[in-house]
Amino acid sequence: MNNEDVIILNVGGLKFTTWTSTLQRFPESRLAKMLSGNDPAFRFVNGQFFVDRDGVLFNYILDILRTLQISLPKDFSDYQRLQREADFYELYHVADLLRQEHLLKPKPEILEVRFLLQETQTFFRVFGSCSNTIGELAGRITVFEEKRIGKNWKNHDDASQKPLIPCILERPSHHDLIFQCGTDYSDQLVARYVSIKPDQRKLFNGANILGLLLDILLKEEFHLIGTRTVDEKIECYCFERMRQPDAFTISSSQTQQDTPTPQAKLIQKLKRK
Repeated sequence: MNNEDVIILNVGGLKFTTWTSTLQRFPESRLAKMLSGNDPAFRFVNGQFFVDRDGVLFNYILDILRTLQISLPKDFSDYQRLQREADFYELYHVADLLRQEHLLKPKPEILEVRFLLQETQTFFRVFGSCSNTIGELAGRITVFEEKRIGKNWKNHDDASQKPLIPCILERPSHHDLIFQCGTDYSDQLVARYVSIKPDQRKLFNGANILGLLLDILLKEEFHLIGTRTVDEKIECYCFERMRQPDAFTISSSQTQQDTPTPQAKLIQKLKRK
């Protein structure tokens, strides 16, 4: 068959359409050999290859062949059954990766927001167990400064029409960030506004910024699991979510030579018996 031929598979009653080249991603696999018509487990009926296996699980197998990545849904739990299907199709490297299910399962991620109101300024510090999340959040938060000569001005809640100067967020470590808003009367009058994408507003009031930040975290599938007060001044909001691990990528060299593992060899021997 030509690599660009369209193949229809009927797996346990579910039909799948794909390219021949997709089934040949692992040349030594049973799916690649199926195209020669020499495997009795695959029968060519009415223009379709039929195999009496689990069609729902084959959907994940086909996705792996198409993307060369193992990326399963957060609520996926049938790791052993999917390993069994990968062994059946002689996708041994895929089966080995699936056996490392502790690396594939979602893991809990903790994030804490600390909020301190001190006279005319409000300070925020965000801690997170996942440095990638803190980095992404830091990329969405911008603090703007507005400096003026004098002791006061009105309408703090709305940013001035004059150009505002963006400030660099403090990053004490890869796992936390610090920013502030409000008015600083030290050497000169300085107002700080905060913008958090995708919201385009420049907010001055700390309570408004806290509300926006918490709302964004909830939309990112974080769940509020607790609140506490530190030294009667700092409010702490603790969040948790299940974070999907990065997808396992299968290299081209692994598709070219996918040799059976000892466990797969044992399965083959049992089949022969």
